[in-house]
Amino acid sequence: MVYAFFLSHWLLCVLMQSLFLHRYAAHRMYTMGPRTERALHLLTYLVQGSSYLSPRAYAILHREHHAYSDTEKDPHSPHYYRDVVRMMLFTKTRYDAYAYEREEPEPRFRGGYPEWRLIDRTLAQSWWMTLVWVGLYIAFYVAFATSPWQYLLLPFHFVMGPIHGAIVNWCGHKYGYRNFTSSDKSRNTLPVDFLTLGELFQNNHHRFCMSPNFAARRWELDPTWQVMRVLAWLGLIQIATPQRAVYPDPRPQQSGEPTHVDAQTA
Repeated sequence: MVYAFFLSHWLLCVLMQSLFLHRYAAHRMYTMGPRTERALHLLTYLVQGSSYLSPRAYAILHREHHAYSDTEKDPHSPHYYRDVVRMMLFTKTRYDAYAYEREEPEPRFRGGYPEWRLIDRTLAQSWWMTLVWVGLYIAFYVAFATSPWQYLLLPFHFVMGPIHGAIVNWCGHKYGYRNFTSSDKSRNTLPVDFLTLGELFQNNHHRFCMSPNFAARRWELDPTWQVMRVLAWLGLIQIATPQRAVYPDPRPQQSGEPTHVDAQTA
């Protein structure tokens, strides 16, 4: 039971991060009605729980990441930190600045992301609600854990969202193969990415930043894109961007060409 719960929480968290926060809030790769948007917003909070990430702050950080990928202005490039912990602590500082509205981003990174003050501020930024979520995770393990070793999984539930971000941002710009030449150091870490449901196709994504399918080659598989296809077939969302990742790249690329996205292309 505990292992099934951990796996389910892992996959659902990364799905909502990829589907709602990344491909919708940051890039607007699809559109949907206001009720569906609210439902996905609420579902993201319920799934991520104590590690919920604000769509506004996530979108701004991600747009900055594309604009300044692997430069000193990148909010989470692994090439400026000795280890992943230091990188994510800096990322948290930048995230908090936008989530708590202590700073304003460049105008080009603003807008186009869903905002719901009840969830994003009242609930997500309440220490009491954070403790409620932590208590629920602990209660589940107390009720269903069959071995003391299973409690080692418990802390992962508390910070599941940032863990996914750390894996993608660190590994996706350090390890793996490259399909496309780009000015950054993005890589595809896994050819079949079930670990982060397509998010580790970073090289493909940075070359085709508005493609809803992060896979480019025939043997690559992006699970989140398959979920989007089902939602579109059901009429819940409408794919908004015509761009698709293609290998080999049919478009000419100039040396040093940036992989850029801002609020106008998101």
